[in-house]
Amino acid sequence: MQRPPSAKLFVEGRYKKLSRDLPQTVFFCPECKGHPRRRHGCTRCEGFGKLTRDSVQELVGWVLGAALKTRKNKFHGAGREDVNVRMLGTGRPFVMEFVGPKVFDVDLAALEAEINRRNAGRLEVHGLHWTEKSRVRVVKEEKHAKEYRAAVETGAELDPAKVRALCGKRLTIVQHTPERVAHRRADLDRERWIEVLSIEKTGEQRYDVLLRTEHGTYVKEAISGENGSTRPSLAELLGTACTCLELDVTAILDEVGKTEAEFGAEIVSREP
Repeated sequence: MQRPPSAKLFVEGRYKKLSRDLPQTVFFCPECKGHPRRRHGCTRCEGFGKLTRDSVQELVGWVLGAALKTRKNKFHGAGREDVNVRMLGTGRPFVMEFVGPKVFDVDLAALEAEINRRNAGRLEVHGLHWTEKSRVRVVKEEKHAKEYRAAVETGAELDPAKVRALCGKRLTIVQHTPERVAHRRADLDRERWIEVLSIEKTGEQRYDVLLRTEHGTYVKEAISGENGSTRPSLAELLGTACTCLELDVTAILDEVGKTEAEFGAEIVSREP
């Protein structure tokens, strides 16, 4: 039976982003918006229409779309990380929506292997499976705390007493909308929690900081303070300037900040 041209297919899985030059979705030029006519002569993107060569959406969509015989797709992620932030651990959940496919019976396991083969060292996907439209809303709207590893440069060597006092405590911070996202986020104050798990010295005024944060926390600003826009910040609590040099998402957690294993253990412990 032939499917209607408006048919849609939904594929769910997780992705791990291993490079620091890969946005989650197509990164169109903010000046010309990638428009076929306006991009010619655009000085911002030099006519390319995008600010990056590719994206998670494109690298996954090119392989799956070719098999399904459609170029039209939408990418729905469980949040997103910055272009220069790696997504590690077990990966970030996503649903990819394909519009108007002409082929409906494909081997997702083989296509998953092909995506990973083509993008070794940059992108990995796993657990690809067919899903329903209703999963889009769940994936996009579920709130997830995150666990991060940050490479931090400080203005001075850290006081061990301040480090000990800070680690293992959950703190409430207030963040004003950072300058870097002010063009697409409401200008307001947001209350969030953060928890510093450990701070380990890696070099002269260099440290690896492991932390958990509430959904929607601006982690780089939580570290630096951005001239007082986040209070208190890691820099304020440690008494010295702190700059986030590199950032990795190491785990997607539940809303209150527990891993799947911890959450499962809590459920088991409540059973009679």
